Amino acid sequence: MNTPALLETENKSMNSSDATGNQVPSYYHGITTEPLIGRTIFQHIEDVSSELRSNDAVVSPCEGKRFTYQQLLDQSDVLALALLKQGINRGDRIGIWSTNNCEWFIIFLAAAKIGAILVNINPGYRTSELEYVLNQSRLKFLFSIPRNRTSDYLEMVVELAPHIVDSAKSRNASRVQSLEQVIVIGDLSESEHSLVLQKSVSDCNSAYHSFERFMELSTLIEPAVLQERRQRVQFDDAVNIQYTSGTTGFPKGVTLSHHNLINNGFLAARAMALDSSSRFCIPMPFYHCGGMISSALAVLSVGGAVIIPSPYFQEIPTMECVEKERCTHISGVPTMFIAQLDSPEFSKYDLSSLRGGFMAGAPCPVQLMRRVASEMHMEQVIILYGLTESAPLMTATTISDTLEVRATTVGKIIPGIELKIIDPESGEILPRGAQGEILCRGHNVMMGYWDNPESTERTIDKTGWLHSGDLGVMNAQGCLNITGRSKDMICRGGENVYPREIEEVLHTHENISQAQVFGVPDARLGEEVAMWFMLKPGRTAELDEIRNWLKSKIAHFKVPKYIKVVSEFPMTVTGKCQKFVMRDRMIDELGLKKAAEIQTA
Repeated sequence: MNTPALLETENKSMNSSDATGNQVPSYYHGITTEPLIGRTIFQHIEDVSSELRSNDAVVSPCEGKRFTYQQLLDQSDVLALALLKQGINRGDRIGIWSTNNCEWFIIFLAAAKIGAILVNINPGYRTSELEYVLNQSRLKFLFSIPRNRTSDYLEMVVELAPHIVDSAKSRNASRVQSLEQVIVIGDLSESEHSLVLQKSVSDCNSAYHSFERFMELSTLIEPAVLQERRQRVQFDDAVNIQYTSGTTGFPKGVTLSHHNLINNGFLAARAMALDSSSRFCIPMPFYHCGGMISSALAVLSVGGAVIIPSPYFQEIPTMECVEKERCTHISGVPTMFIAQLDSPEFSKYDLSSLRGGFMAGAPCPVQLMRRVASEMHMEQVIILYGLTESAPLMTATTISDTLEVRATTVGKIIPGIELKIIDPESGEILPRGAQGEILCRGHNVMMGYWDNPESTERTIDKTGWLHSGDLGVMNAQGCLNITGRSKDMICRGGENVYPREIEEVLHTHENISQAQVFGVPDARLGEEVAMWFMLKPGRTAELDEIRNWLKSKIAHFKVPKYIKVVSEFPMTVTGKCQKFVMRDRMIDELGLKKAAEIQTA
């Protein structure tokens, strides 16, 4: 978030009036002489890689796996046939619940080829969050790793859908009735092997498969079936659902098309000047737009290589991977770059192969941008801005922009898109230099929230403008600064956290009468989660007990770091809680003024 001092400096060079004295509106459209891609994702990747089939497509040193483009395309064909054999129809939802691995791209392309919709599931979800997403999307097949650190994925799946492993149990008795099959990615322990039904390949009725066993089902169907299905897939078809929490307390399924994703990824590649020689190290999670679209799909869209350093971000494996694979680009949220730069091992690694990449997902401190450019050899590092609903890019700096522009703004609108800044109350376009809500319109706007027309109508207006909920300022050159959020969202290290969702959970605690959750500045993560709560009369509660209770209910990144018991909340005359007052008080009490003053683009 920009400080007033930074905005004042920028406004000196702004001119909100034209030569005739009329105010210039905060409106900009991305001009390009290059047409949009009018093909499906798999068609474009096949075309781009037609003369590069022996080149690396996906490399995962931590898994010991390396796929050329030919192998990636062949493997996705095999999986697509297996899915067709099991009755997946066009428009059916297939889920992936996993950390980063090579299978992500096989599954993604296979789903795309048969017209299915891949549902990305946050690896940090707990049982209740998983249950909601599986039911809301009416998921049929789930690809899942066995476990992730302290989370036992298979145990949670079996708890929700016992009919998957025990045919004697009725599907109607399960909490997730739409789920038909679970395919397990990766190595299984002995106990987990007992869950996976070890039936012959000819038995297609098994509801639990290993990934390798499931792939064998492709031999039981004619390849011509896949060719026929491929031809029916259109670039305006939905291909991906990414869940983002909402202020109602429930996640909303952002539905994205082939056209949304392939154009957005390709334009990210253009901003970074990626090509077939690019080797992109991606520590960002694939379930998230930044890792899946702006990084992976971006480099695949130009025939380059995806490099997977580890299942989830770890600074040492990331730097090892850059050195070993001679990566040219890397992406991340600011905390990832800080962890690498501040690591005691940083100087041991040769990162000289790096040229560029991007920072996104959280406010990017100006000084961090400069350190990344100099100390990590990333002179071409850029800033990307957007949201899941915009697939995700709205604006981007480019490698041709000066470092000052790249460090202090989030750039201009991407080609083919319109952007305007309006008064949130009146809806009128504001002049350049005035703060208002950021809206965009164009090929990046989502199809809508899955099975949620009411929320869709509140987010995309009748003229097609997507309301971001973010506040910003457009300068005379059309570059954008993000200055705040009109919505209540907290952006913690690249993860969007919505207070209402946490508050809904807190209000189920037997000792809590009311709770308010809000963000406070953090030098490392951008923001941290804070919470004030009031106890029911005569009740007591230990703060550690509340925190541990929350850890069993919600993902770890949503659990408040700062918790305070209060007797009352600051209120307006009309009875509304003033979260900005709580935030300011916590800044003073916790000594966070320096963190609040950090300049960001």
